[in-house]
Amino acid sequence: MEWKLIDTAPLNRDLELAVVDPAGAHVVVFPCRLTDSGWIDVETNKLVYFSYTHPTHWRDWSLS
Repeated sequence: MEWKLIDTAPLNRDLELAVVDPAGAHVVVFPCRLTDSGWIDVETNKLVYFSYTHPTHWRDWSLS
């Protein structure tokens, strides 16, 4: 699946995020969902705080 820019991320859908931090680019290992309150970890239903990283791209979450 093709990565899309973070500013096009849809609300309330399980997504895979790419983030950038001082060490470089990484993929978040758990599904995230953008809500009116911010990004949440789908597995824990808790807000995700990106203190030293920031999401740059997204794609639909896939188990494969």
